[in-house]
Amino acid sequence: MLGAARGNGAGLTWASTAVDEEVDHTLYSGGAGVVLALLEAQRHFRDDRYGDAALRGAGALAAAVDGEENCSLYFGLTGTAVALRAVHGLLDDPAADRAASRALSRVRSRFDGRRWNEMFELLFGNAGIALGALHAGDLDLAVLAVEPYLATADPTPGGVNWAVRPSPARSHHIAHGTLGIVYALAAVGAAAGRDDLIELALAGAADVVSRDEAGPAGFLVPHSDPPHRPELIERYSYGWCNGPAGDAQVFRLLGALTKDPAWTALADRCWQTVTHCGLPRRVRPGFWDNNGRCCGTAGVLALACDRHVEQTESLDFAGVLVDDLITHATVDADGVRWSNDEHRATPSTLEPHVGWAMGNAGIIRELLRFARVAAGADAPYAVPWPDHSPATSGRVTFVRD
Repeated sequence: MLGAARGNGAGLTWASTAVDEEVDHTLYSGGAGVVLALLEAQRHFRDDRYGDAALRGAGALAAAVDGEENCSLYFGLTGTAVALRAVHGLLDDPAADRAASRALSRVRSRFDGRRWNEMFELLFGNAGIALGALHAGDLDLAVLAVEPYLATADPTPGGVNWAVRPSPARSHHIAHGTLGIVYALAAVGAAAGRDDLIELALAGAADVVSRDEAGPAGFLVPHSDPPHRPELIERYSYGWCNGPAGDAQVFRLLGALTKDPAWTALADRCWQTVTHCGLPRRVRPGFWDNNGRCCGTAGVLALACDRHVEQTESLDFAGVLVDDLITHATVDADGVRWSNDEHRATPSTLEPHVGWAMGNAGIIRELLRFARVAAGADAPYAVPWPDHSPATSGRVTFVRD
């Protein structure tokens, strides 16, 4: 990550890949996500090079706040605020703290009374903004972001869901669908003491549970209904973004908040499906062609470590995932990096990404945590992620920074 940094007058910046010319400040694929990974490295290795780089990265993020129009968690100002608050909290940088407040103020000013843009979910929309605001310490903004879901929920035979995009498809999982909204409603509802938000979260989760096609031992729900862009998007996925690896994270949170063992049982069923679907093998073209935190191996590794910490689950499968990441790493004089594959493109090997979602920042963050877990440590992250509840021995912990 340090080798991919680009200096400017304000600090350090990153592009999504080495061949991209445009600077990327986002949590998803750019500087904000890299800064959080650098904070993990600084805490893990106790090496101030990484902390110094995080400070310089925060300087560039702060300088970009006033020119950023996107407000979302993963692609805009809310994600910037999360990274800046983390830098202030760990490295005592008042300038980063002030810039985070400025970013959240700009987010609040762009709210139209219901939403920020045409997307109405976690990656781009209200749910992510709510979780990022909560994580950054702005509970009022978090509540403002989730309250529109009360008036826009549509009853279904199983519970409720929401129109999350302009097209008719209703998505079901954490990145773009019902479970991402459920996570935000539950987390904000718990922090604000709002039972109405938690009850709506449970109704949304019930809708997704009613769509399970793998029961009773497993858990597998289609991407969306009617299928969204079926010529491009597979009907079933298994990672964090649109599969049971991410579904389990929502069920972990609901179990912690409600104390209902049914949610733990659902998380166990997700794990059963994840560990028996064939990943991380590339069993066919297009299956498991991603190493990253969002869609690939690193996101499953996060869940594997959670289960080990909370339930003393064996690290055997986590070890399989780590070995796969090692196998697919490119190691040379420039460092270590990962390329994903796109089987419909020629050549199929894609440019390595630097950021959280598809590249080094997200993978490194999970590998460092695995190293601590495997060494017998409780191994919390230096910075919890807004949509990933921290795991502590024997339980899920709900944290509001």
